Amino acid sequence: MSFLWPWYLWSMLALPLLPAVYLWLLRRRGKQSVRYSNVGVVRAAAAGRNWRRHLPPALLFLACAVLLLAAARPLAPVTLPWTRSTIILAMDVSLSMRVTDVKPTRMQAAQDAAKSFLRDLPKDIEVGLVTFAGSSQVAQRATLDRPALVTTIDAIQMQYGTAVGNAIVQCLAELFPDHGIDVGEMTFGSKPHGRSLDDKGKPPPKQVEPVAPGSYKSAAIILLSDGRRTTGVDTLQAAKMAADRGVRIYVVGLGTVNGDAATMEGMPIYLQLDEPTLREVARMTGGEYHYAGTAEKLRSVYENLGSRLQVQTREIELAGPLALVAALFALSAAVLSLVWFRRIA
Repeated sequence: MSFLWPWYLWSMLALPLLPAVYLWLLRRRGKQSVRYSNVGVVRAAAAGRNWRRHLPPALLFLACAVLLLAAARPLAPVTLPWTRSTIILAMDVSLSMRVTDVKPTRMQAAQDAAKSFLRDLPKDIEVGLVTFAGSSQVAQRATLDRPALVTTIDAIQMQYGTAVGNAIVQCLAELFPDHGIDVGEMTFGSKPHGRSLDDKGKPPPKQVEPVAPGSYKSAAIILLSDGRRTTGVDTLQAAKMAADRGVRIYVVGLGTVNGDAATMEGMPIYLQLDEPTLREVARMTGGEYHYAGTAEKLRSVYENLGSRLQVQTREIELAGPLALVAALFALSAAVLSLVWFRRIA
């Protein structure tokens, strides 16, 4: 626990004075009661020397102690679910995913691991799916509907090319629909074309003030690729866009690092995993890079990512709750004093 105003803790040194003052008042009342000759008054005074007489002052003492602690504005780290969480899975569907070095194939292993990941993820986290090869597509917008996601994963079709940068930009366009991110314009450039006079045109992209990498806690991207970019937006340029928006990218490298592999038909294929670039993507965005050379490793990577993406740790200020507890102690002391002694004392 830490404190925003720790110097207020010095005021708690005055707390021992309160019991001392209370004992002094009790002795003073005891001396005054001797002066009365009325037996009823003496009995009433003697009857007051039980535990009920001391409970309201004790509660009032606790109220003062808690209130002084609240004045220091304590902070406590608390692990909480995200208020609104979105994870975008970006899966490579290039033809190289047919390679069988990860059994039964890279694609089948990736599909099975993704579905297992969805089963273990909390139900209140939205998940979307972006597929990419020579271009990128939103296969499934972020949703809580797990069966729909599983159906979409099973229906993946492989294509030519690998546009890793496009996949990242497409994910950002889904997470920030008001930022005016256009993957097509970034890939091919803006070309003049005819349009209707009633067409107001698309607003320009939003100028984003860069934030600390990984500081956006409401979303994350999980990128799975088995190769290197062959077309589309530069991968590190896309990673810079994610870093400026504080979005973490967790990268899973799948396949062969040295470039030697074979398709399920037995045909040789040369495709080297671009680990340096993928590691840099994770570093720039505050994410992590994992190499998954086998189906078992791929499943374990998704399991670990799932456990990390479920919750986040925040520092919560406890001044408000502590002040409420102090108020309840003081109110209880007043109520008990009124009920037992018909006065607040």
